[in-house]
Amino acid sequence: MLIYEYKLDGSKTQYAAIDEAIRVCQFIRNKCVRLWMDDHASQNDLQKYCAVLAKEYAFADHLNSTVRQVAAGRAWTAISRFYANCKAKKPGKKGCPKFARQTRSVEYKKSG
Repeated sequence: MLIYEYKLDGSKTQYAAIDEAIRVCQFIRNKCVRLWMDDHASQNDLQKYCAVLAKEYAFADHLNSTVRQVAAGRAWTAISRFYANCKAKKPGKKGCPKFARQTRSVEYKKSG
């Protein structure tokens, strides 16, 4: 997989849109982690929860569905890492998923 990183020279409205997308992705990830903490949800449950969040919150609906799915996937990556550390019986802390506070990126894929 190729990953391209760019430094942008955009307008204030473009920067505001990027910041909003990053905040919404962080919100969706945190909501998915909370769902897992409360109900021990599976990966499929987290993916379904993205659609529920889009209907429930208007600002989450502004993002593309694939972006919401990637945010849930990031949450599941943290959860599966925690399960793998528990299964391997690593000494010390196991890395329980925490809520994201300062997310700096958004993965935006083109679909359709």
